Amino acid sequence: MKTCSLNDFMQELKPWLDKDHIRKAVLDAEGHFVVHFVDGMKNVYHIDDCNQEQIKDVLVKLKGMGIAVGE
Repeated sequence: MKTCSLNDFMQELKPWLDKDHIRKAVLDAEGHFVVHFVDGMKNVYHIDDCNQEQIKDVLVKLKGMGIAVGE
């Protein structure tokens, strides 16, 4: 698991932000942001500088890009 700021998280994901790379993005039971890639890899992030509403806003944006999301 990687701990990072929301800005750093978004910068890290920027090159992969489409459904050709990301299969699904979810919040797990602990509130960690989990990104499942189409190649079977999974990254788990603890974003430490924002609240759950801001994280949910990110999920809404990803859904708008055609990426499957869940909670």
